[in-house]
Amino acid sequence: MNRWCAFLAAVTFGLAGCAGVPVEKYRAEKPVLDLRSYFNGKIDAWGMFQNRSGEVIKRFTVVIDAHWEGDVGTLDERFSWSDGTTSRRVWTITRQADGRYLGRADDVVGEAQGEAAGNALRWRYVLALPVDGKVYNVDFDDWMFLIDDKVMLNRSLMSKWGFHLGEVSLSFTRR
Repeated sequence: MNRWCAFLAAVTFGLAGCAGVPVEKYRAEKPVLDLRSYFNGKIDAWGMFQNRSGEVIKRFTVVIDAHWEGDVGTLDERFSWSDGTTSRRVWTITRQADGRYLGRADDVVGEAQGEAAGNALRWRYVLALPVDGKVYNVDFDDWMFLIDDKVMLNRSLMSKWGFHLGEVSLSFTRR
């Protein structure tokens, strides 16, 4: 019986953790994040991946070349990893009439969903992540916060089947 109670408690707390803070909470925060303005031109970024215990596994830098044509943006991201490898992701982001965003990239499964309010953007997607010769579909829950017209901070929570795998922290600076 105790195992059953422990299981129910774990499921209850796990589901409660899924709710999180709604992006609307940040509607009054300034400066207002406009993706078309911020991600336009060259952006440099620095980040790290930490596993679920907090150990830093990899560090990286990213150079982003971004531009928009109307409501469609292209973010060409070039990664340099601390182990000497490089990678590239090209996002195509479309602003919807209701102010939400949809995104696609070659290693994103399906469509990314984004919602902005005030200085915040919540960006959710499934990434096909290669690890040791295998590819795992991992859920990403990104939160980006515009600090000023040059700096934005990003925290991404990674999970699989609801279990926390790690976090990515990233700092963007517009040139």
